Amino acid sequence: METLLTSIGIVALAEIGDKTQLLAILLAARFRQPLPIIAGIFAATILNHALAAAAGFYVAQFLSGQGFRIAVGVAFIAMAAWTLVPDKADDLKQRSGGGVFITTLVSFFFVEIGDKTQIATSLLAARFHDILLVATGATIGMMLANVPAVLFGEAVTKIAPLRYIRIAAAIVFAALGVWVLIEALRA
Repeated sequence: METLLTSIGIVALAEIGDKTQLLAILLAARFRQPLPIIAGIFAATILNHALAAAAGFYVAQFLSGQGFRIAVGVAFIAMAAWTLVPDKADDLKQRSGGGVFITTLVSFFFVEIGDKTQIATSLLAARFHDILLVATGATIGMMLANVPAVLFGEAVTKIAPLRYIRIAAAIVFAALGVWVLIEALRA
């Protein structure tokens, strides 16, 4: 249960104010069809985060030991710093054609590659050694962050200032990184 809940929480926090969440808001404003947008986000997230979790899991199988655990801890701390850097809507490239679902699916899949939440998913799978629970948790976390963005658009950002949410997410990443480092140094 720890693996699932940690994955949900970390990915949901990391997604707040992220470029894919901004993409969700842009797609909602452009198409005004929430159901195919949500379905496209869900499909892209399952595929993307399953691949990320598998990559993290298999890399962890080949690279083990104290040095690798220290590297994972340091990577979580680096994610904390990266979380504090806001994404900009100008960085997004909207794709067109193929309907709302396909546009969302393709856009989300490619925008998510190398994104904070994808890297966090890989790190979580390396940490917890579980592809299914990490990918499931990451998908739930992404949906928890993005469904309200699709349904409520820009109003969401007025409720909770993104700056404070980014700081909270950075604290969670840093705490997880310190925890992993302490465990690695004890071994």
